[in-house]
Amino acid sequence: MLLTRQTIGRLLKVTASAGPLLSPLNQRSPLICVMDSPSLFKGVRDRYSGVTVFSEQEPLAAVDFEHVLQASLHQWREEKVRGVWFRVNLQHADWVPVLAKNGFVYHHAREQFVMMVRWLPINEPNNVPRYAHNVVGVGAFVVTDDNDLLVVRERFYKRPHWKLPGGYVELGENLGEAAVREVKEETGVEAQFVSLVAFRHVHGSAFNCSDLYFIVHLRPTTREITMCETELAGCEWMKLEEYIKHPHVNETNKFFAERFMECQMNGVQVEATTIFHPSFNRDITVYSINSKIPGQQYNENGVKFCDQNCIKSEDKQSHGEPKL
Repeated sequence: MLLTRQTIGRLLKVTASAGPLLSPLNQRSPLICVMDSPSLFKGVRDRYSGVTVFSEQEPLAAVDFEHVLQASLHQWREEKVRGVWFRVNLQHADWVPVLAKNGFVYHHAREQFVMMVRWLPINEPNNVPRYAHNVVGVGAFVVTDDNDLLVVRERFYKRPHWKLPGGYVELGENLGEAAVREVKEETGVEAQFVSLVAFRHVHGSAFNCSDLYFIVHLRPTTREITMCETELAGCEWMKLEEYIKHPHVNETNKFFAERFMECQMNGVQVEATTIFHPSFNRDITVYSINSKIPGQQYNENGVKFCDQNCIKSEDKQSHGEPKL
């Protein structure tokens, strides 16, 4: 029978006229269930033979959810789908216990949604990657041409100390952008990105994540300090040599400062370059070592030009002093 609007209307009238004969559960016509709800979830396919269902794009009443879920799982198995993901928004939180009942586990969550996943293949290892397990922070090495270093004391750290301004990198921020922002927020000093100095990687940090901490060389464009009193107990400019010898500077920060001075003397720095990446279809930032000493001249192959004194010096090193 062809289902037209008129046909559905007549069926609804018949159902309504039989109201006393139907229990409250049966008053919802099976036909209307089919018309109101999809028979299968569509989801978004990925290149790894996975599918992701977004609850805000395919909303479904909780009473219909399990039936459609099980039918979809059956279809996905037939199609050799591997990972099935459900991104469940807060307003559809009643999906969560049904998903858990059907073999889904938590993968990660944010303020407005939880992501749950199930691995379907029974003869293939579960290759679903774990959620992000590193946090990224920056320490700003803000130093003037006169070797004055911007240093801070944290308000909630009770032991005597001097450290670098900095903090966590926000979503979508580059390392240099994060360092510039943190310096401005904490000290009021404005600065520009120059290069990376070093980084450390430790495990078992906040939220039981590993911690990547990048030391970022910034050049200040202002010197006046406006300290953020909610975060800091102290902020000042300190001579770099004094910082390295200061008893309230920890060994890691002393190491960073020493390496910075060595790199400056040797003309070495880790620079940022913007390169287009076809896989991402956008520009990305690549950090690489540049060992060209500022102020020196180089040929087209990157080889340093030497003056006559340099040639004589190299000749002596190669052949030894001339015999008298």
